[in-house]
Amino acid sequence: MEDVENKLKDYEIVREGEAEIIINKKIAANEVFYNPVQVHNRDMSVAVLRTFITKREEEHKAMMDKRDKAHNKVSQSKSSDPNGENGSTGQHDEMDVDAEKETNKVADEVEDLSTEAIKTPSRKVARELKAPVVLEALAASGLRSIRYAREIDVLEKVVALDIDKACIEACKRNIKFNGASVMSKIEPHLTDARVYMLTHPKEFDVVDIDPYGAPSIFLDSALQAVADGGLLMCTATDMAVLCGPNGEVCHSKYGSYPTKGKYNHEMALRILLASIESHANRYKRYIVPVLSVSMDFYIRVFVRVFTSANEVKKTPQKLSYVYQCVGCDSFHLQCLGRTVTKNNSVKNAPAIGPVVPQECSACGKKFTIGGPIWSAPIHDQEWVVSTLTEVKSMKDRYPAYDKITSVLTTISEELHDIPLFFSLHNICANVKCTSPSAVLFRSAVLNAGYRISSTHVNPLGLKTDAPWDVIWDIMRCWVKNHPVKEQPHDSVGTAILSKSPKLEANFSRAAAALSSAQAKKVKRFLPNPERHWGPKIRAGRKITSKHASLLGPDVVNRVINGAASTEDEKVAEPNNPTTETGGNATNEEDEPSTKRQKNGDVGLATEP
Repeated sequence: MEDVENKLKDYEIVREGEAEIIINKKIAANEVFYNPVQVHNRDMSVAVLRTFITKREEEHKAMMDKRDKAHNKVSQSKSSDPNGENGSTGQHDEMDVDAEKETNKVADEVEDLSTEAIKTPSRKVARELKAPVVLEALAASGLRSIRYAREIDVLEKVVALDIDKACIEACKRNIKFNGASVMSKIEPHLTDARVYMLTHPKEFDVVDIDPYGAPSIFLDSALQAVADGGLLMCTATDMAVLCGPNGEVCHSKYGSYPTKGKYNHEMALRILLASIESHANRYKRYIVPVLSVSMDFYIRVFVRVFTSANEVKKTPQKLSYVYQCVGCDSFHLQCLGRTVTKNNSVKNAPAIGPVVPQECSACGKKFTIGGPIWSAPIHDQEWVVSTLTEVKSMKDRYPAYDKITSVLTTISEELHDIPLFFSLHNICANVKCTSPSAVLFRSAVLNAGYRISSTHVNPLGLKTDAPWDVIWDIMRCWVKNHPVKEQPHDSVGTAILSKSPKLEANFSRAAAALSSAQAKKVKRFLPNPERHWGPKIRAGRKITSKHASLLGPDVVNRVINGAASTEDEKVAEPNNPTTETGGNATNEEDEPSTKRQKNGDVGLATEP
């Protein structure tokens, strides 16, 4: 026992959910670290994985019931023949033909269902559903894999991969620390995840990709490793690329061009989904998103992967280009494809466009074009409700319960078939007027006969199926009752307000203006639990003075109070990790730049 205590003296035990990992306090060069911010990500992943397993079992049971029904009909048709095999009458022959047709019909239904169900590698339906196998492509400390193994009992195994030797050593150490049950379930491998996934096609029911930055280089191999009907979980943290002004970088990584708008974080989700679909189509596969979230500093999508050459042909109908007005907040979507029905046959054809004139009908300005983006639903509402219900029933097992329930609650109330959103404050800024309350504006839209909802991406965001002509008419009616100052004749607001409204807006409060969550005062947008809540520094990167704002208040306070001793500096000189980042900290005061005091590139303090 004493030997164990001595060995653990240099380690710090971190607990999350039912998992425990140990972080070496004296580890060099910021190699392997624990980031508490990602607890939201891991909790959401565990919740969705539980829902996936439940849905998988339900689908398999439905498929078995349908197959049994087909076999029973065949058996009944044979047993109901009294003349035997060679003594059937003409009437019985007709009955046999009818029974055969019915059997073929049911068999066809079973075959159709099987395309959406989980299949064995041999593509034969197994009577007993095999336990799911999970692959984590970038395991690092192994915390996520350990949580999967400890918190979800039905898993057959979890394969944890990493190309970094220090990460795999830490992963093995943490697996051993969690006991024999975890050791029997997790297989760590020191290898390139891309090569491993390519050499194990369709072997994994769940593939989890959570890289530092862009996941684009892993998508092709990941989509080949997922079994039919399996689940792909993918994170992207390069929001500056997906939402930033450098569209050429986004296009090089994801094949889409972002536009400037308040909806840019939702557009990031849709760009990622479009990229995943593009990679899947190359192998006659397609995706069905079940949940897509924008949280903290990253986005994460959960998609089912299926194989069907016929469904792949429908992909252009799920993608759209975005026309964004450079003057006002108006935007319009141009779908890439359409269906044409002729003589009872349905064919796919290019869409007819453009959907907008050369100049914006509201303000007269030009349009910029972005995309293509995924314009089909990014959530499966049934999945969202099931996941939310499951999370609420197991509250004590989720460290970030409040955060993930708030996100799932808001998503459950979104208009899932409406791409992108606008900000009420922004459209009021266009016409330079005071903003109506969200309830009044939502009531006006509802009273006009359209739908409207909030979005989980932005507290001020609104989704609606009302056309922009109606939205601007509502604002014109609002300005009539709340006059604004005279604006320059060439301004956007003047151009919008110069037109008479065709719709007389009714701002009487509508019953559905508040969602059920709002009516019950359920918390939907929670603040960050602490300062410096965001991404940490990439493992292995040298810490310099510019990283001080990422290292947390404890390090900064020690610098301000002069608590960093000479001995600390010597220890930190190559490196001294913090609890959250596993790396070294720098001394820079959290004050305006004119008052900052630089003590060198590597000043050290260890968080308690």
